[in-house]
Amino acid sequence: MTVRCSKGNCKNPAIIHQKYSGLHLCENHFLDHIERKVKKEMRKGMMVERDDKIAVALSGGKDSSALLYMLNKVFCNRNDLQFVAIAVDEGIEGFRSFTLNNARRITKQLEIKLFTFSFAEEFGFTLDDVASKGFEQAPCTPCGVLRRRILDEKARELGATKVATAHNLDDEVQSIVINYIRGDIDRLRRLRGRRDEFIPRIKPLRTILEKEVALYAIAVGIPITTIHCPYAKLSYRFTVKRMLNVFEMRHPGTKYSLIRGYERLLQLLPDEQLNKQLLRCERCGEASAAGLCKACELIARMK
Repeated sequence: MTVRCSKGNCKNPAIIHQKYSGLHLCENHFLDHIERKVKKEMRKGMMVERDDKIAVALSGGKDSSALLYMLNKVFCNRNDLQFVAIAVDEGIEGFRSFTLNNARRITKQLEIKLFTFSFAEEFGFTLDDVASKGFEQAPCTPCGVLRRRILDEKARELGATKVATAHNLDDEVQSIVINYIRGDIDRLRRLRGRRDEFIPRIKPLRTILEKEVALYAIAVGIPITTIHCPYAKLSYRFTVKRMLNVFEMRHPGTKYSLIRGYERLLQLLPDEQLNKQLLRCERCGEASAAGLCKACELIARMK
């Protein structure tokens, strides 16, 4: 039996049932719903401002491709804004080459400049090389450190005023829960925003569920790859992700409750950590909590 859309007198078939809201939405109403939520989040956080040049972190996966498509659609009539895409090739054999092909396709389709950089060129080694060393941390941790280094450096070189990342609601609540479990209050504070020493980051998709981002991508014709990073399952985050998905399945709305609770908690956390003066890394000169930043520390270990 075909389920009809819940919106007004719409008689179109629904493509999704949002268990947390109770709504059945057809394709048009679903796309409108997602775009409205993203625009609301961007207005709320003043994410896009006049004369911004925004570098979009583009992996070629569903989330970053959907983000680039949406930003291009929402701001297509704003002549004062510029968008470029930055892709990072970490050097993961049998994985990253597929998503980078998607990145090239969508940037060509949207007529947006794509700049690609790699761990091999920037650091002299790949993530596969890092993984082969058998460090105590899962490869996802050094991967994140080095990707951030490249995004910050290259966005600054390109004259970007902000970096847009495709973190969705699932990503956000995973980070929140990981820091709750670890009792890491400083990192909980830092989730609210970056310090002035770094190029600002914006997350327009932070209130959209991962599965809804995927459905949005399919609906607008963005190619979806079914290949996954071979290192993802080794991470602490992957365990938390599975746990949260079970909660969401049994108790719809759990993820939204978590992010709302976190935002209320933020009002009680002091800003003292954000006001502390950072040091400068003795090797690269970037702002750092210690004499040697995490990226330079990792590079030194690899060499």
